[in-house]
Amino acid sequence: MALPQHHVWPGTPMGATLAGTGATIRLWAPRARAVHVCYHGHWAPVEDNRLSRGPAGHWTGFVDGLRDGSQYKLWVVGDGSTGFKRDPRARELTPDPVPLANGIVRDPGSYPWHDAGFRPPAFHELVIYQLHVGSMSVTPGHDVGTFLDVLGRLDHLLALGVNALQLLPVAEFPTSTSLGYNGTDLYSPEQRYAVQDPAALESARDLVNRYLTRGGRSGLTTGQLQGGANQLKALVDVCHLHGLAVLVDVVYNHAGPGFDDESLYFLDRAPAGDNNNSLYFTDQGWVGGLVFAYWNGDVRQFLIDNAVLLATEFHVDGFRYDAMDVAVHQSGDGWGFCQDLTSTVRFVKPEAVQVAEYWPVDPRAVRSTLEQGAGFDACWDDGLRDAVRAAVAQASAGRDAAVDMDRVARNLRRPGGMRDAWRSVRYIESHDEVRPDRGPRVPVLADSSDPRSWYARSRSRVATGLLLTAPGIPMLFMGQEMLEATPWTDDVNRAGNVLSWARLDSGDEVVTDFLVFVQELLRIRRDHPGLRGEGINVFHVHQDGRVIAFHRWVEGAGDDVVVLASLSETTRTGYRIGMPRPGRWAEVFNSDVYDNWINPHVAGNAGSVWADGAGMHGMPAAATVTIPPNAIVLFTAA
Repeated sequence: MALPQHHVWPGTPMGATLAGTGATIRLWAPRARAVHVCYHGHWAPVEDNRLSRGPAGHWTGFVDGLRDGSQYKLWVVGDGSTGFKRDPRARELTPDPVPLANGIVRDPGSYPWHDAGFRPPAFHELVIYQLHVGSMSVTPGHDVGTFLDVLGRLDHLLALGVNALQLLPVAEFPTSTSLGYNGTDLYSPEQRYAVQDPAALESARDLVNRYLTRGGRSGLTTGQLQGGANQLKALVDVCHLHGLAVLVDVVYNHAGPGFDDESLYFLDRAPAGDNNNSLYFTDQGWVGGLVFAYWNGDVRQFLIDNAVLLATEFHVDGFRYDAMDVAVHQSGDGWGFCQDLTSTVRFVKPEAVQVAEYWPVDPRAVRSTLEQGAGFDACWDDGLRDAVRAAVAQASAGRDAAVDMDRVARNLRRPGGMRDAWRSVRYIESHDEVRPDRGPRVPVLADSSDPRSWYARSRSRVATGLLLTAPGIPMLFMGQEMLEATPWTDDVNRAGNVLSWARLDSGDEVVTDFLVFVQELLRIRRDHPGLRGEGINVFHVHQDGRVIAFHRWVEGAGDDVVVLASLSETTRTGYRIGMPRPGRWAEVFNSDVYDNWINPHVAGNAGSVWADGAGMHGMPAAATVTIPPNAIVLFTAA
């Protein structure tokens, strides 16, 4: 006799859902001939644990006795094969290697949240810090970092001045280490990012509770931190309690590579054929995996429900959707999928920011679905990245080398077609640029012979300074604030997996001086709305002198800020520059101060300059200024 249908109704959630004295199970496997749910004491597929087939190929049943923490797996009988399959919607997997892992039934209410009332920053206020969980607090030869290791650096992140963390993908992947873009079990957090050892978990609990206590909240028990799902929730919870939003990078354009026989690949065990016969996928490959079949409503819903789960059960504040241009161009109705995805997330969590990676940048991606757009809020923008990285590399060739400051100027302005500056996420380093097979980090671009030299330090300050004073949402990649020069890798046995935490903790002056520079510039950004506003006028470019000047302001409100940036190796004194108005302008930031901080030999303007009415560069006034070598200087109307 098949399993009973207690608590099963047309709206029963997919996967395993606690109900009454057990759990409902629902699986979409339209071509399967039979599906059984196997669990503790019942690992053999028998008639008593068989699910019943319902409309549209959905199999359902109620298993009495399943509870939070129960392990289970599905046995699928198909026309092509028979055997175990993991529930693709399992909220957590056991820490075994993926082919051997079981699903774990989880109670969404088992974690006691403390973040009531938290609201993420407005989109135009965001400053994002992109990080890889596996790289946090890891030393060569040791295991990967964990969700709770991120909290070990929370004070550093809070002092830095960012207000949003963006985690590289954290869905379960089949390899021992990964950037996260080869996930095969999207609903389960990566179990290698979970603390499993009981002694280590107690220590991690103490760390979590210190932050909860600091925030005036009650602590957690070790039991409430069991498993990757609750540990990810604890990370989000503690971050919220201390004012940090958490965004998650999700991969909805493809899954794999690394499919095993128990994965969602050929989930209903149909006869092997081309990949179009695999239920979830097309025959289109992407980075070794397979693109999802968006024309199938159940596939679309599987991905959309995953985003909803993260936004509601895990309280995440938004998403970075990986390579959504792949979804559009390599599968039928990918554009419609984008519209359904963004509309659903906006309905369940209107404040969630939805950022797309979409190449080439296309303004239609950030138009509303009512305007036939894809509905994303913002897109990654590579224009400023490429321009600044190229300029730094050109400057490294010596004082007489040509540096394309015009290209920097063009890309400081709002990207063509974007209605709002904040619809562009700007960066000069990310997980894509700084891997050993991709390209160097900025200090190496600045001086490949010595990434800790004055040339490397000063040019890196200019590059980061341009990022943090440009319009748009700025994003830093982990380690960028510490002048990290080693190419990053997810391989725990390579040095690039370890950031410069040891140098920072030991008080290394090169690291700490650069960190203070970033902290102070982010403080200036917070204090001056003009640096977060829409207004920008790049009014001066001196190509031969390697100087650029631009004006930032808030439309209709003022708060004028003038930014001067130089990649010249020479101090420029008596430099005449246009200003938005006559009068005194305070020098509120000078990056030269932060070299051997506080730099006793700083070249600057003694705190202010005076602008008179003899305008230039299209501005109504002008001032005579000193521009330090390889520096960025900010003035505000006094």
